Amino acid sequence: MALEHITTLTCVRCGRTHGLDVAYTCPACGTEGILDVGYDYERVARTLTRESLPSRRRDQWRYMELLPVDARQELPELQVGLTPVYEAPRLAEELGLARLVLKDDGRNPTCSFKDRASAVGVVKARELGREVIACASTGNAASSLAGFSAAYGLNSVIFVPHRTPEPKVAQLLIYGARVLRVAGSYDEAYWLCHAACERYGWYNRNCAINPYLVEGKKTVGLELAEQLGARMPQWVVLSVGDGCTLAGAWKGLREMHRLGLLPWLPRMLGVQAAGSSPMVRAYASGGEPVPVEARTLADSIAVGQPRNWRKAFQAIRESQGALLEVTDEEILEAMPRMARRTAVFGEPAAAAALAGLTRAVREGIVNRSEDAVVVVTGNGLKDVRSAIQTAAPPVDLPPDLAALESVLHKLRLPASN
Repeated sequence: MALEHITTLTCVRCGRTHGLDVAYTCPACGTEGILDVGYDYERVARTLTRESLPSRRRDQWRYMELLPVDARQELPELQVGLTPVYEAPRLAEELGLARLVLKDDGRNPTCSFKDRASAVGVVKARELGREVIACASTGNAASSLAGFSAAYGLNSVIFVPHRTPEPKVAQLLIYGARVLRVAGSYDEAYWLCHAACERYGWYNRNCAINPYLVEGKKTVGLELAEQLGARMPQWVVLSVGDGCTLAGAWKGLREMHRLGLLPWLPRMLGVQAAGSSPMVRAYASGGEPVPVEARTLADSIAVGQPRNWRKAFQAIRESQGALLEVTDEEILEAMPRMARRTAVFGEPAAAAALAGLTRAVREGIVNRSEDAVVVVTGNGLKDVRSAIQTAAPPVDLPPDLAALESVLHKLRLPASN
């Protein structure tokens, strides 16, 4: 399969359709004209079937007919996607829900959801003959791109804001990326990266303007449809920064429904951090997002000027979903709650989704008789400083049994004999 399965690129702002010769955004609308990739679904349906899926490779490339790449190319060997889903009955009971499922995308190669997009990005860069690929990121997209570039033999240039957590910077450096730490916000790093890609001809991996990267993100929706099928919960919950993750997941779910591989569609619940929630305010008012200075410990969703908000709003409206915000305190509370009930350790942005679901149940947005799936978008080891804030410190003691007994008495641990 070459690229014949792709039909058009459609601008979500003006509705114009374009051929595949358009690089990033709508020529008429500029950077505001985010494009959406269209497929020949009749053609896709002939080969992407319920019967064909079991024999396919166990990663996101199993859905090749719905990905914007030339299958004749060499694909990255790293396994990305098809991450596990877990039933979480203890956590569901605590939240007061009928059922709760977690999808742990921290199991991807660089420990985050962003690997889905980066895998597509490096393939597209190679397809176009580019030797350098670049992005701006608060951490996860950066480490993801650095890892997949290393595996695929491309040079990566990463623009990160100064607040990026040290473990995420460490990943970039160990993968051999050229790391440029910008003395400013994510939005300032983004615009510098955008200008550099235009000047030097680097391939731009930023999902904010690159329509193909969102297609990688949609594979989480394709997988949820396949993994859960008729047991798909009524709500799919995702944290939101720029909006493309939520939009991508919804597109994947919708496509599987269109192909007859998902019996019905769930509702989407998007969650922003209160210190970085321009989309929540805009959706409530019916207007467009007004840029803000992002202030939240959930660095992966600290986006003050979202660019994919139109696709995200469309997903919320079409699914009859909801968009809300949570405080950093709620996020910090959700991190140990998830870990201690399920052993899934999520970073702050991932825990924001659980915090949002908790609030949605409390406020009656999600009914207690309903069920939900939370996508855990990044591993907690990405930001150990935040994790340490949420837990009790270790107990120091000398190597002495009497001292140990004294400590155990204070901890009131049950004896097994």
